[in-house]
Formats: sequence, structure tokens, C-alpha cells
Amino acid sequence: MPNSKKNSTTRGKRTFRSLVIVSVILIYLIIIAGAVVRMTGSGMGCPDWPKCFGYYIPPTDAEQIQWKANHPYDKGVIVIQNDVLRIAEKDFISGEVYEPTNWQPYTKHNYAKFNVWHTWIEYINRLVTVLSGIPILLMFFLSFRYRKENLWIPALATITILFMLFQSWLGKTVVDSNLLPFKITIHMVMAFLILAVLLFLLFQTKSSFKKLKISKTFKLLFLFSLSLTLIQVILGTQVRQYIDEQIDRLGEYAKAEWLNPPTVMFYVHRSFSVLIVILNVWLLLQNRIKKLGLQKLNWVLVVIGLEVFTGILMYYFDFPFLSQPLHLVLSSLLFGIQFYIFLGIFIGQKKLQTSS
Repeated sequence: MPNSKKNSTTRGKRTFRSLVIVSVILIYLIIIAGAVVRMTGSGMGCPDWPKCFGYYIPPTDAEQIQWKANHPYDKGVIVIQNDVLRIAEKDFISGEVYEPTNWQPYTKHNYAKFNVWHTWIEYINRLVTVLSGIPILLMFFLSFRYRKENLWIPALATITILFMLFQSWLGKTVVDSNLLPFKITIHMVMAFLILAVLLFLLFQTKSSFKKLKISKTFKLLFLFSLSLTLIQVILGTQVRQYIDEQIDRLGEYAKAEWLNPPTVMFYVHRSFSVLIVILNVWLLLQNRIKKLGLQKLNWVLVVIGLEVFTGILMYYFDFPFLSQPLHLVLSSLLFGIQFYIFLGIFIGQKKLQTSS
């Protein structure tokens, strides 16, 4: 019986850890989907939230959102009438002519366009977000099994749920504001915070930790490197906001002019990348010379190299296809790897000290 109970506990821990890993993967998928939405300009593909033109399954043809005679309409359904969004006030069947009293203007914004590709790209983005909530919800309920063993586990699972709810609300405000750049930035930063909490939770489920002999100088410089990555991400969002404004002003096909002239923020962003490369090369060399065993630092340099490469592509080759979302996804991947190394250096070593 004791062995049976121990095996059951082990399986439960494996299941819980698997749910955390799946949740991390899905957060990265959300970041990828969000980057594609932004690259394609599909953020307003669905003018309302959480539905899309008032439907749970979005329209596939422009005719579906045009007013039709003798047609049943449900409350909340949106149509485009005379280039204005109109929302049904109640359930009704339309007559032979358009009756304004059955409709009211959609007042949250005035974006009244339909593009089937934009609509479905945005819908898939929302669908991925909803799907990510399933393993996170399961993880939340299972986490309370470990409240006596490790209080961090249910605490972090609860924070994840709260952050996901807040992120959903942020998504609504982004749509309602007609993609206000500042709100998009907050939305992205929040995704990084959720990722950090999940990685911390994943770290808490580790069964063992490796003892590392790391100097204070190395620790401080690694912490500085992680801080630089976060600053670089924020600077990048500022550059991206400028590009969004340029796209609105010049059009989506004038790619050669989006960074003409470059802003001061762009030059700061580029200069920071040089500092990040130099610092992380030094950290990698120290890791090899002193045999610290931080193998993930190799991946840090690989991701940084790809990040610099995509940045060069965007500036010198006029934003090739997929270069923008790839640049964003690489930055989130870089942050994830560095943050997990940070946990091993600072949290893992403390756990070893307290247990010894």
C-alpha cells in the first residue's frame, strides 16, 4: 500500500509538471499568434470582444455582416450599414426595409471594415488564448494538493489564473480602443509576466538542483544581462509603436519608408543590442572557462544571434515576410531561457543551502 501511494503521488507530480509545460508552450503560441496578428494588421478583424461581429464563430463572407431583409437577428449581432457598425438591440426579424430603431451605433470605436483573412487570423489568436486556459485551469485545481509540501505551487498557480483573467480584460480594452499602441504594449508585457510566473512554477516542481560555484560578479552581471533584455523589449515596443504610426500614415506597402528617418529610440534599441551581445559572450566564456555547467547559456547566444539577424533584415531589407513576428517571438524566447537560468542561479542555490 505505501508503494502504491508513493507511485500515485509521483504520477500526480508528473501530471502537474506536464500541465505546466503545456501551459508554457501555449503561452508561447499566444505570443506567436499575437505577433502574426500585429504583422498582418488583423487586430481589428473582430470589432467586438469576446464575440466576433456578435457571433461565436466569425463570418466567412462580407454578405453575412450586411443587412438583409426578412432575416432573423439575435441581440448583439453587428452589421455594417452605410460604412458604420450597427449592433442589434434585441432579437427580431427584419422587414422589407432597414428599420433604424432596431439598431444602435457601435460606440466603442468607429472601425467599420471587413476582411475575412483579418477576421479569422484574429479569431485564431483568441481561440489559442481560450485553449491555453484549459491546462492552466486544471493546473490551478491540482496545485492545491501541494499546499502543505510547497506553498509556492498553489500561490503561483493562483497568480497565473489572475494574470490570465487580467490579460483577457486587456485584450478587450485593446479592441475597444481600436488598437491603441500603448495598450498593445501593456498587453505584450503582461504575456511576459505570465510566462515568468509559469517558469517559476515549473522551477518549483523540479525534484533536484545542481550545486553551482558561481561568483558574485557573475551573478550580478547575469542579472544585469536579464535586465538589459527586459529594457530592450520595452525599447523595441516603442520602435514598434512608431512603425505602427508610420504604417497608418504611409500605408502597409511603403515598407522602405517605415523607418525613414529612424527615431532616436531606434538607435538606442540598436546600441543596446551591441551591449547585450558583448555581455552574453563574456558570460558564456566565463561559463566554459570556470566550468559552471550553465548549458542553457549556449542557447542564449544562439537566440541573441537570431534576434540580431532578424533586426538587420527588418532595417536593411525592408521588413521581409515574418521577420517582425519572428523578432518578437525570439525576444520572448530569450527572456524565457534567461529567466529560467536566473531561477537556477538565485533560487535553486538557496534551496540547496536550506536543505543541506
